Amino acid sequence: MENKVAARVAANRWYARFPRALPTGAFLLAAALTALCVFAIERVEAQGAQEKVAQVAKSVTAAIDRRASSNSAYLLAGAALIAERESISSEQFRRFTEQLSRDPNFHSAEGMGWAKLLVRGEEAAFTAAMRAQGYADYRIFPAGGAGNGVRVPVTILEPETPRNRVTMGYDLYSEPVRRAAMDLAARSNTPTASGKIVLIQDQDMGNRAGFLMFMPVFDQHGSNSKLVGFVYSGFTAQTVLNAALTNDQRANYGTRLFDGEPRADRLLAEVGVRPAGGVWRYDKVTIAGRVMTLGLEAPKPARLSSLSVLTLLFGLLAAAMILIVIRLITRQAIEDRNALAWFEQQASIRNSLMRELNHRVKNTLANVLSIISLTKRRASNLDEFSEALMGRIGALSATHDLLTQSEWGTTPIRSVVDAELAPYLGGAEGTVVTRGPQIEIAPNDALSLGLALHELATNASKFGALSVPAGTVEVQWDLVTQGLARVVWTERGGPPVVAGNRRGFGTELIEKIVAHELGTAVDLRFDPGGVNCTLLVPVRLPVNFRIRADRD
Repeated sequence: MENKVAARVAANRWYARFPRALPTGAFLLAAALTALCVFAIERVEAQGAQEKVAQVAKSVTAAIDRRASSNSAYLLAGAALIAERESISSEQFRRFTEQLSRDPNFHSAEGMGWAKLLVRGEEAAFTAAMRAQGYADYRIFPAGGAGNGVRVPVTILEPETPRNRVTMGYDLYSEPVRRAAMDLAARSNTPTASGKIVLIQDQDMGNRAGFLMFMPVFDQHGSNSKLVGFVYSGFTAQTVLNAALTNDQRANYGTRLFDGEPRADRLLAEVGVRPAGGVWRYDKVTIAGRVMTLGLEAPKPARLSSLSVLTLLFGLLAAAMILIVIRLITRQAIEDRNALAWFEQQASIRNSLMRELNHRVKNTLANVLSIISLTKRRASNLDEFSEALMGRIGALSATHDLLTQSEWGTTPIRSVVDAELAPYLGGAEGTVVTRGPQIEIAPNDALSLGLALHELATNASKFGALSVPAGTVEVQWDLVTQGLARVVWTERGGPPVVAGNRRGFGTELIEKIVAHELGTAVDLRFDPGGVNCTLLVPVRLPVNFRIRADRD
């Protein structure tokens, strides 16, 4: 079977030898054509979206310009009304503004006011006159003014709401931004907008920015025209934007109004939803001679258009059908190649397992033969031989169980110690103390260490520290170097060790077999106070002994 599969693989044509090249190429070609179509559709959609944004921006700027023009006309009318009279009362000004309030564009402003121009020395008489008209707490503020003797306090502001009354007496000429706009309006004799300010009414509302529009009023009754004051309107930028936007625009676009250039420090107002990943479009808008910038953030579509989605689905479906057809043509070649690879892999695994099994069985049998030889040499009768041999074979078996649980990988030293000393933990005779860090050793080294610990424990239970209640056995281990661990067996509190019996108790097994298997010397001493044994165990890299190390 294996030979037939190999023959079919060798006889396949070029597309069979490279079974993924043709279907992958066909699929990529179809996918590329689909992507090109989707790109073209999305580009047209993007251009349409940009056109729509341009139309929305044009609509908003037109709305702002319309309201600005209307309010400029109202200021011109108010200036003409005051100029033809020597003075105007609050009642006359109120009737004038009530007529204007019928126009919805007027409601974009916070109202319309009249501010009379005063020169040095006129403040006291003017304040007294205002108090006589019913403004009992009227005063001109802030104190000091602009420093040139000119004061322009708010005289009338309609509608006279509690919100607007707080501005009565405020010297408009005392603040630099307002003063610059008033001077420019006086020179040009046209409605003029100020830069970014905070209205007196909004002083307690944080950064709610706005602007003012001023129209100068000149006295025409004498031979020379004389500036007598200003008609003005205050605007909260947030209100202006809200009035210019429709509900749909507020729901789908983010809009900002800047005083001049679109910078963070010049932001007047921000209205609407901020679309995620949107793109800003900036348009200039002129309000009473001052150039401002309208920023409109257009929403960026999060998904493809419906036409693009349909094109993508049909394109991918066609590509998938082509892929399936070509895949069927080359399927047999792929199966043959995979079958041949599987045969080769199984053969490699089988050979590796046989070599590893042979190696481990030979090592185990060599250990068993050595144990039998030494046990036979030291035993004086069959029972002693049988008991010693069963104990040592049992030690090998206990360590083998640990290695089986770890799939013949690395085994912690603590597990080997616990397995060999388990019969003596919690017993009536002697105390066993074990401590040391987490150190893992190779399978064969674990077998040798377990055999040595078994011999030491058997000796201690018969003649040493584990044979009396006061005796103590301490097993410690640590890492001497990166590749070498040290295990120390120490007995205390047991019967005194008789020097003449030094060569008993498995001494030869530990000093010969264990030392040979570990490849290191064993320091075994029979001190009067108890047996002391130091073993050096190699710490090997797993790749040196794992059966499947080259395939994991």
